[in-house]
Amino acid sequence: MVILLILLAFLAFFALWAIGVYNGLITSRNGYKNAFAQIDVQLQRRFDLIPNLVETVKGYMKHERETLDAVISARSAAQSGLAAAKANPGDPDAMAQLAAAQGQLNAGLGRLLAVAEAYPDLKANQNMMQLTEELTSTENKVAFARQAFN
Repeated sequence: MVILLILLAFLAFFALWAIGVYNGLITSRNGYKNAFAQIDVQLQRRFDLIPNLVETVKGYMKHERETLDAVISARSAAQSGLAAAKANPGDPDAMAQLAAAQGQLNAGLGRLLAVAEAYPDLKANQNMMQLTEELTSTENKVAFARQAFN
């Protein structure tokens, strides 16, 4: 009888331990999904700013069509990468695709902003200054969200 009680106590302890481990795993999964959702929100905000930036720049940079097209195509690729990563945030391949697309977008935006430096009227444009500030702020928020995800 004592052995049976000890066995039942052991089984109850093991069951409670297994439930605790399972709950911990679920909490971790929900945590990384929530962290990725924060990245998603900030990247989406960034994607929404880019067309406004391109439209603002387009009037000043008539001879830089190639740079503008590169930014637009990089934005489309980054949105596709985000959609793939959003479908399965735990997939390393989807995350690698997203990282590569974001790298291309960063390079395109960097070129665009570097070329924009050559246009003093554009740099003084209030809309351009506001969009650049919002883009910088969004980049900081993306970095913070990535830190929480990792």
